[in-house]
Amino acid sequence: RENGIKVFDVNRGIGSHVVMEEGLAYPGVTAVGTDSHFNILGAIGAFGQGMGDVDIAFVFKTGRTWFEVPPTVKVNFLGMPDARWSAKDLALLCVKELKGKVLGKAIEFYGEIVDKLSLAGRITLASMVTEMGGIIGFIPPNKEVIKFCRERSGREIEAIAADRDADYEMEIDMDVSNLQPLIALPGSPANVKRVADLPSIEVNSIFIGSCTNGREEDMEAAYNVVKGRKIAENVMAKVVPATREVWSYMLEKGIIKEMFDAGMIISHAACGGCASGQLGMTGKGEVQVSTSNRNFRGKQGDGDTYLASPETAAASAVAGYITEVDDL
Repeated sequence: RENGIKVFDVNRGIGSHVVMEEGLAYPGVTAVGTDSHFNILGAIGAFGQGMGDVDIAFVFKTGRTWFEVPPTVKVNFLGMPDARWSAKDLALLCVKELKGKVLGKAIEFYGEIVDKLSLAGRITLASMVTEMGGIIGFIPPNKEVIKFCRERSGREIEAIAADRDADYEMEIDMDVSNLQPLIALPGSPANVKRVADLPSIEVNSIFIGSCTNGREEDMEAAYNVVKGRKIAENVMAKVVPATREVWSYMLEKGIIKEMFDAGMIISHAACGGCASGQLGMTGKGEVQVSTSNRNFRGKQGDGDTYLASPETAAASAVAGYITEVDDL
């Protein structure tokens, strides 16, 4: 601060989200950070990349770095689902279907379902490109994203898109017309099943938050499930907003009070259990439904972690076992 360097302290939340809120990242920008999921910036058409401490120190000193331009894969989503679905379900489907096919590559996402994704939904999809094996996942900015970036950065932002004659290493078509609530079983984000196909597995805790599902829209989705209901007695429901701005929104809209009344625990803005700390960790033998992006053994403690949407996590907290909202 003494040298005029902007410092966003620990109370501000997840860095990759803060740089978007502060207008430091916008379409066409290249940004790096020590977060493994800094490629989340592909949600707004920016190039973000996670790097090690030494690499970041070099960037601090010089303002420069280098990348080998990765080959690009074009993913076309076909159809539109009729049933209840979320961006997290779409992301989990991609992890299941693309794992091993896009390793070390950039991905571009297209389709009607992408056009309908809000900024929060785009963040969710882009944040799980790492689990797909990709370097970055670009989503062409829509009007909502352009408006957000203009207001936050104070710059005249132009939409960016691939050239019509762009050369792709591969094109992959994915039918999403039957997309339903999905869940990743413990041990791997790619071990994806339909929630409806699982038996009634008792849960001990849920975690709603992380860079994948910590935005206002995610909190509202969980709020809409628990409103007027109570969390099951045997469940600890942990909520960690991505940023202070999200936390403030929840306070203003009465979401925090409703969640508190339902029996949830709401923390200050942070990464939470996804970063192996704070709220969101599990104990030995504990079963947790989490909205984070990874569920490798030990990632969120010694327990078993299932990955799902905020809606599925909240519904499971109310029921006391893994279930869909429609089955409450």
